Amino acid sequence: MQVLDFGSLNVDYVYSVPHMIRGGETLLSRKLEVFAGGKGLNQAIALAKAGVEVYMAGQIGDDGGILLDECQKYGVRTDFIRTLPGKGGHTIIQVDDEGQNSIILCGGTNRQQSREHMDAVLAHFGEGDFLVLQNEINLLDYLIDRAYERGMRIVLNPSPFDENLATCDLHKVWLFMLNEIEGEQITGEQDPEVIIQRLQELFPDSRFVLTLGSRGAIYAHGELKIRQEIFRVKAVDTTAAGDTFTGFFMAGVLQEKQMEEALRLASAASAIAVSRPGAAPSVPTMEEVGLFISSQRHSIKGYG
Repeated sequence: MQVLDFGSLNVDYVYSVPHMIRGGETLLSRKLEVFAGGKGLNQAIALAKAGVEVYMAGQIGDDGGILLDECQKYGVRTDFIRTLPGKGGHTIIQVDDEGQNSIILCGGTNRQQSREHMDAVLAHFGEGDFLVLQNEINLLDYLIDRAYERGMRIVLNPSPFDENLATCDLHKVWLFMLNEIEGEQITGEQDPEVIIQRLQELFPDSRFVLTLGSRGAIYAHGELKIRQEIFRVKAVDTTAAGDTFTGFFMAGVLQEKQMEEALRLASAASAIAVSRPGAAPSVPTMEEVGLFISSQRHSIKGYG
């Protein structure tokens, strides 16, 4: 069983500001930091730090050396990353005094994927392998279709949510990893319980992890529903929280842990991530997560 993360690799330009900038306002940044990021890379690094061998597939520009360095630093396989001429994907991120962020995303080479490259990558994977996806690259619909034909189990974080997802056959998704905003965008509902119900009606064969911010997370598959409360920490930067959650939850699944334990790992890992600056650099190791859990009081409650 192999794991392929096909997605975005970004250079993140992170500006520390007292508050989010308003229309017409000029605001002096306290500092600028440059990090490796992108939802695809963040999730791949989270998987690798959680002990999973993961292949990263995607495209970088001439400015992407920092991204390859980050992959190699954490043991992410780079066999399927190719470099194109020009500017790679990048973000402009504001982080305020409360640790909240706002992000402007420029697709760059992430949005220049080709069917030929996707076919060449997928030729190395097949029945029972996992494909971890986000929505920061083009041709996502084609990638889902071809992977499904090969018998791969597709894990999708539908972020950022946009009209391109309407072209994707989401019935082919094995596991959805989404937050309550994305859940509302898909279902039109706001109540978490109703979101889960509607998702199960729309995609009865899929599994779901719905993250709810300070209210924790819910796992649902068929009649099984499990709730995980959050680990409370002081937030510094929430940029990679969701990607860290996805990576560690998937690591738990791949390591055949009980869903309760997979949720606990993911929740603890994302709590550590938000207490640190940056995207990829904020992702903890599995050892750090284990030590953190042992020092915390936690609660998992089954319901339904």
